[in-house]
Amino acid sequence: MPELPEVEVVRRGLEAHLRGRTFDAVEVYHPRAVRDCAVDLARVLPGQTVTATGRRGKFMWLVLDGGSALLIHLRMSGQMLVGKPGGVVSPHLRIRARLGDVELCFVDQRTFGSWQYVALGEDGVPTTMGHIAPDPFEASFDDVSRARLIRTKRSAIKSVLLDQGVISGIGSIYADEALWAAQIKPTRRARSLRQRDALRLIEQSRAVMASALEQGGTSFDSLYVNVNGASGYFSRSLNAYGRAGRPCRRCGEALVRVVVGGRSSSYCPGCQTL
Repeated sequence: MPELPEVEVVRRGLEAHLRGRTFDAVEVYHPRAVRDCAVDLARVLPGQTVTATGRRGKFMWLVLDGGSALLIHLRMSGQMLVGKPGGVVSPHLRIRARLGDVELCFVDQRTFGSWQYVALGEDGVPTTMGHIAPDPFEASFDDVSRARLIRTKRSAIKSVLLDQGVISGIGSIYADEALWAAQIKPTRRARSLRQRDALRLIEQSRAVMASALEQGGTSFDSLYVNVNGASGYFSRSLNAYGRAGRPCRRCGEALVRVVVGGRSSSYCPGCQTL
């Protein structure tokens, strides 16, 4: 599933191509793509102009001049592709929208992603996202209070990082990478961390994702692409995720694979000792 850096890459692409443009027509080809939407997008979107874009964690949205927003969740395989009308031909095309001389297409092979027409709260975040915690790149994110929250959890720290109610945007890839950078074992109980260790983990999470963002995100296959259809290349810089059996780039010891909360995790037993 695309994590914060991948979603942010797509959001920036949408901002560049769609801001100031008005929806002319919308066609929905698969009902699952709008399964959580209470209105008919083909009826309510035409005539509305995109005034801004937003993102929290793995969610992004288009702010509309009518005071609402189009909330987008890519999930496993969703793609937001922008180009000339008729340029996207795919058996997995779920929604097609025309905005002047450009076309926005939602392609989703596994049909887990969705579009939803929602209200915006006073903070500019969709009202349906009250259960999603701020992410490390938001101005409202407070490292100290989040570190304290992390330290109240009984679960393994890898599982806590994946909890979108604690910190949003982090998935298995960047959890493994942040834990490697902070030299913390993924099975360590979150409540056993010192405050300074939890703070360092948050700092490393932000740093790892910032680095991934600079490289266009992480792509392992064709399912994640930016709005132009290009893949990211942070996979070349991974230090932990998917590298079990290979030497640690810091100490040389072979990384090992463990299962934490039902999720695979790779770490170095030689230097991830905290």
